[in-house]
This record gives sequence, C-alpha cells and structure tokens, in this order.
Amino acid sequence: MAAGLGLDALKENEVPSEPIELTDANVDQALQRFPLIVVDCWAPWCAPCLMMTPVIDELAREYAGKIVFGKVNVDENGQTAMKYGIRSIPALLVFQDGKVADQIIGAQPRQALEPQITKYLK
Repeated sequence: MAAGLGLDALKENEVPSEPIELTDANVDQALQRFPLIVVDCWAPWCAPCLMMTPVIDELAREYAGKIVFGKVNVDENGQTAMKYGIRSIPALLVFQDGKVADQIIGAQPRQALEPQITKYLK
C-alpha cells in the first residue's frame, strides 16, 4: 500500500485531496505548512491500519481544503514514531498549528472517528 502524494509534489498553495506521504525528513515541514493536519501512523503489515486506509482516503477527499491528512510508515520513519511516542498502531495524531492536539489509537469506524477530528475545525 502506498501512501499518497509526496509533500514535495504539492505546489506552494496547493491543498491535497488525498493523504500525503510523510517521512522523518519532511514531517516538520508539513506541520508548519498546514494549520490542521491528521497524521496516520501505520505499517504495511498492520491489518487494522490497512482497514483504516479507505476511511482516511474518504475523509481526505471530503475535507480537502479544511483538513490535510498525512501518512507515516512507522517502520521506515522511526524517528517520527519515537518523537511522538507511538507505541501501537494505527495511531492518528491530530496537529493544530504545529502542536499535537489529540491522539487517537486503534482502528475506528468512520462515524466514531470523524467527530473526533472535525471538532478541531475553526
């Protein structure tokens, strides 16, 4: 499973409508660039993570221009996982203005997940 676009593929003012691929090298840049970003911490071997993929993809499309979604493969980006204390996946980190506003652990259906994320819309 590939994440979405790379951050570098986006034009300066472009807001993605699909999850962007984040790495140890670019996650800080993404957190500075987007006022509200939800980072999905996942791994390709994690079945619950794979179950969350269509939910994250749907939310990214529906909230394009309001909420940016990113994906971090924790197997390939251990520094980011350590920095934010990710010990179990899937884990969603909600960042508002570059700071962690919330952490959502475990696979959840859309109807449970959506209100936990959208409450951060200004």
